[in-house]
Amino acid sequence: MSIENRDIDYKIFRLLQKNGRIPNTEIAKILGISEATVRKRLQNLIQDERIQVIAVVNPFKLKSGIMGNLRVQANKKQLESVGNELSHLDELWYIAQLAGTADFDAEYYVSSQAEFGRFMDKLNKIEGIETFETSLLVRYVKYAGTPAFPEKPDN
Repeated sequence: MSIENRDIDYKIFRLLQKNGRIPNTEIAKILGISEATVRKRLQNLIQDERIQVIAVVNPFKLKSGIMGNLRVQANKKQLESVGNELSHLDELWYIAQLAGTADFDAEYYVSSQAEFGRFMDKLNKIEGIETFETSLLVRYVKYAGTPAFPEKPDN
């Protein structure tokens, strides 16, 4: 990919992060390129799985349910299987494998305390999990929905 295309892609990322519903025609106008170029770049980014177009839910606006963070320490010989088991839990919407004190970081959403208890039971049954810790999300201090990309990528 040329540096010019990469710059265009990152500018498109930034605009979509601010407004995921921005029309291609508006992106084209802001960037000074054709709408066809925007459409083609977006098609390529989606096809190459470099971006996903999804709705990001703000749980505080839903006014129901419990959302929090999960940190997992696992047996080092079972990291792959633990990650696979975690990925099958519907309560987890984000999971990352880490290097550091914890092996996995995840975020969960459950509709009630009873469902939270059932979620804990599921975690306790996963072979290879040595310890886990949950935290309750109280409020967002900063909420961007996705990581922010720099204005201009490093070359």
